[in-house]
Amino acid sequence: MRIVELILDEESELGIEAISVVENPAIEEDFVALKSQEFKLAEIDGERRILMGALLIPNKPIYRRNGEDEYYIYFSKDTVLKASQMYLMNSKQNNSTLEHQYELEGLSLVESWIVEDKVHDKSVKYGMDLPLGSWVGSVKVNNDKIWKEFVQTKKIRGFSIEGYFADKMEMERPKEPIDEGLSKEDLMVQEIINIIKESENNG
Repeated sequence: MRIVELILDEESELGIEAISVVENPAIEEDFVALKSQEFKLAEIDGERRILMGALLIPNKPIYRRNGEDEYYIYFSKDTVLKASQMYLMNSKQNNSTLEHQYELEGLSLVESWIVEDKVHDKSVKYGMDLPLGSWVGSVKVNNDKIWKEFVQTKKIRGFSIEGYFADKMEMERPKEPIDEGLSKEDLMVQEIINIIKESENNG
């Protein structure tokens, strides 16, 4: 199966256009809905209505299907960093959608950072175990309908980015004997991770 690395060209029009709130995020990381009780200023701020979660995770294989064509995509640490910076530099922080279909008003990215420490990163405080180089964000929800009908009912559980990227490379999955202790799906994911690591070491 093909493995495609997606990249950004800082001089082109490529990049992330919006953050979508979705029920099933492709990166398989749910966000954490933050409420006022978790902060010292709770009595002053009331309910904060902030969603925190992973926006992009480096080197994570993401399955894609286009008709009969099945393949995996992934983003390197460098691309994740560039994407996070370009999103803010291009003033896209107020762009949001619901399930990549409907434009939303009242959602804004108010915090954005790259995980650099597995112990002391802010995401750890909220129970997230993310790889180094992950892009994490906090989105303020000033949209009553979205908060009450989608967040509180858990109809949306995470973030999914939408934008335009270029393909850097395509590689065929190596043919190796199947380990009986792993499912074919688990083995495929492990092989993809190994290929990605090898390409980074050789790059």
